[in-house]
Amino acid sequence: MNSVLIIDDEIEICESIKMILEYEDYKVDYFTDAKEGLKNLEYNNYSVLLLDIQMPNMTGFEVLNEIKNKNIIINVIMISAHSSLENAVKATKLGAFDFIEKPIDREKLLISVRNACERTNLITENKNLKKDLETEQTMIGQSKAFQEILQTISRVAKSDARILITGENGTGKELAAREIHRQSNRADKPFVEVNCAAIPNELIESELFGHEKGAFTGAQNKRIGKFEAANKGTLFLDEIGDMSLQAQAKVLRAIEDGKIERVGGNNKIDVDVRIITATNKDLAKEIEDGNFREDLFHRLNVIPITIPPLRERKEDIPLLIDHFVKTICRKNNFPLVKFNDSAIELLKNMQWSGNIRELKNIIERIIIMIPKDEISANDISALLPDSTAKTDDFLNVTNSFQEFKEKAERAFILKQLQLNNWNISKTAEILGIQRSHLYNKMKKYNIEKE
Repeated sequence: MNSVLIIDDEIEICESIKMILEYEDYKVDYFTDAKEGLKNLEYNNYSVLLLDIQMPNMTGFEVLNEIKNKNIIINVIMISAHSSLENAVKATKLGAFDFIEKPIDREKLLISVRNACERTNLITENKNLKKDLETEQTMIGQSKAFQEILQTISRVAKSDARILITGENGTGKELAAREIHRQSNRADKPFVEVNCAAIPNELIESELFGHEKGAFTGAQNKRIGKFEAANKGTLFLDEIGDMSLQAQAKVLRAIEDGKIERVGGNNKIDVDVRIITATNKDLAKEIEDGNFREDLFHRLNVIPITIPPLRERKEDIPLLIDHFVKTICRKNNFPLVKFNDSAIELLKNMQWSGNIRELKNIIERIIIMIPKDEISANDISALLPDSTAKTDDFLNVTNSFQEFKEKAERAFILKQLQLNNWNISKTAEILGIQRSHLYNKMKKYNIEKE
């Protein structure tokens, strides 16, 4: 329920607004003393503040200033019998969401409050999404090797030294780069990532440096490249070992000069970027084979950081499992599950050729496919890579991908039904399908309430 606070020295106005809003299912509090109202606002979460301008002891503009100074996040709707363009402009400059004249029109009040609440809910949702994203991008580990990496990051982050991060696929090189940026003096500036392996050689220069209109066939408009987009911030060149020699030459020149040229352009453009690179390749061997410039390697490898594979930091696996379980369950609105000691020990003893990325995917698979509150080694053995378990027929699909998909779909639907106490309408809504479609799926897969 959205909550509204009213601060107005006229109790009749407060009671009138309260009655209108409570009829529409808003929770409403009010104060006729501005200072008391402001104090209450500091310790309670409201979606909207309806604030009178002309009040004794403290004007609405003074309250608005205090809200701004105390960094209180709330949408404020100013109300006043003394309406004027000057007041409206002043209120807007101070951060007011809207301005309503007295006597208050009921429909205008409801529309303004509804819009303000929607904006507050959107801001809250964005904050939660950002928090979830930051949680997902947290580096997790307690092993000696991992702690040494964190210490190195802490030492080098504040400098502008170029950093080369090496390690196998899935070890968390991107997370390390983001953590360096987060701790750097450029943290409030852009973090721009480029996956050099995912961009065709003929387009990599345009991607990095941008292009002018008409620079090549299809270049119908001017484009800003990643170097310019990352100006004052951090440019992360992932999979740098896959960059073409021609693009490497231009990157080297940009590092040396602090300037770039767009493709098809003649003007030098100043850029101030901190460059972090990463690769899973042995660049020394790539240099020997003529695939990588040695001079560029020395420019990039000022601070080397090597991320060890997961099999060399097995003591971090329980922490990672706990982190992924919480993240995946929250993301899918699943009840929190527990991996018991036998399951954790089984996962610790795997080789994890795909490293942390593979572990996360396996944990997600297990949580979705096994509808239990506590998961054991026996539950998960058939879902693991290279499993030889024969007791669980989930993967015994006689090399039929269609049968695999059907078994996966059946298990997922069954889990959703159990989570929603076999409420068909609610489950269908969560799955994004019609009730009749869900009934057909249940019939097809012979799903019945136990």
